[in-house]
Amino acid sequence: MTERVGAASLLERQARWMSQRKLGLRVSEEGLVYTVGDGVAWVRGLPSAAMEEVVEFADGSQGLVFHLARERVGTVLLRQTPRLAAGVEVFLTGRRLSMPVGDALLGRVIDPLGNPLDDRGVPACTRRRPLDILSPPLLVRDFVSRPLYTGNRVIDTMIPIGRGQRQLILGDNGTGKTALALDTVLNQRGQDVRCVYVLIAQKSSTVVQVVETLEKFGALPYTTVVVAQATDLPGMKYLAPFAGCTAAEEWMWDGKDTLVVYDDLSTHARTFRELSLLLRRPPGREAYPADIFYLHARLLERATCLAAAHGGGSMTALPLVETKLGELATYVPTNLISITDGQVYLDRRLFSSGILPAIDVTRSVSRIGGRAQVPQIKAAAGKMKLDFLQFLELEVFTRFGSRLEAGVEQKIHRGRVLRELLKQERLAPVSIVCQFAWLTAFNSGAFDGKEPAEARPLLQRIERGLAAHPLTLATPREEWRAALDAWLAGKELP
Repeated sequence: MTERVGAASLLERQARWMSQRKLGLRVSEEGLVYTVGDGVAWVRGLPSAAMEEVVEFADGSQGLVFHLARERVGTVLLRQTPRLAAGVEVFLTGRRLSMPVGDALLGRVIDPLGNPLDDRGVPACTRRRPLDILSPPLLVRDFVSRPLYTGNRVIDTMIPIGRGQRQLILGDNGTGKTALALDTVLNQRGQDVRCVYVLIAQKSSTVVQVVETLEKFGALPYTTVVVAQATDLPGMKYLAPFAGCTAAEEWMWDGKDTLVVYDDLSTHARTFRELSLLLRRPPGREAYPADIFYLHARLLERATCLAAAHGGGSMTALPLVETKLGELATYVPTNLISITDGQVYLDRRLFSSGILPAIDVTRSVSRIGGRAQVPQIKAAAGKMKLDFLQFLELEVFTRFGSRLEAGVEQKIHRGRVLRELLKQERLAPVSIVCQFAWLTAFNSGAFDGKEPAEARPLLQRIERGLAAHPLTLATPREEWRAALDAWLAGKELP
């Protein structure tokens, strides 16, 4: 009886399968590898290939259509086996690149395709998103109005960044761009901000250092690290920033706040130039292809603040770019300056002088400005910034050795004390309450008459006082002043 039932069910499945089949002509395309080398492969055939379509090679390699010529297709290799050579068959897949997304990526180190690099197994993601899609339309966006605190005294007070802003960090090699970006990520602890740190063509030692720093300071649980090492294929380096943006974009559309660090886009631009020249695309200025501006524009335009009707999430982008000898007028930096909402410029001369972080306030700007600051910080920082800019102008006169008026000397002395207050050690972000405390103390004249060497010990007294008796921005002004007077005098609050 059991055998009859099994035979009947088998016949039913076969009949159902036959009813779903349709007779007709099936056409499939098959290409052949013409040449391969330096991370790219030319393919003959595949007349229906589309830009950015994934192709599979018979040896197990994988590529991405990057250039369409009259008789050949240029592909960027994403996975290459030792067996890949001329004559290997190539097949179209009809799909675009995508990667797994979701909370399972938090605390993980992955490559641009979502594969794990931390020996913890494949992330248990249930959704996938395309790597390269259109940016959110204008009608779903909202104004940037909520602050994203970096923990840096100079930025949070004078160059504020809002959630959904694109703020460029640029400077020469070795001036502290990565340290500033890491400080920003560390400061998001407890702020309900998911972070993505993208490392593009970095050395293995740099990757290990970044991951260990995030883990040491407790930032890895809310951070995803996307890595394309210097030894990886150029195609993986090209895709790295798009993968990081895709991972953060999923959380943004889910109504959450995110932060993406691209370290760095100057290396990404050079990788794009390398691939374009290998595939014989026409070069332009500095040998970059003509669409280098569009490459970074379509990446950074995906960072925004969504309207409340669409979840209210945000994606803040911090792209890093390297300058040469402090020159801002080169091709890639000027392109990125025109795309972003402001820039933080790190000056080598300030770095060599021991002024850390070496942020040049005169050449740094935030086009969002005070709209991303709470009223208490905006009011306190406005007066301080005016004093600091006046000091920078007046300090030039001291180089001539001429006698200055007493009022000018007082402003210069006050500015030197302020410059000491603005100095900050790396990997030591400052809370916004502590920022408000020292701003209030400085504006009230608590540091007047003090020597620059006394500024740091007094600032440490304020920090210790806040640790023992935490106050908030909503604390009444009289209570703030009483607490600051006691801490600066070396007294304890009751």
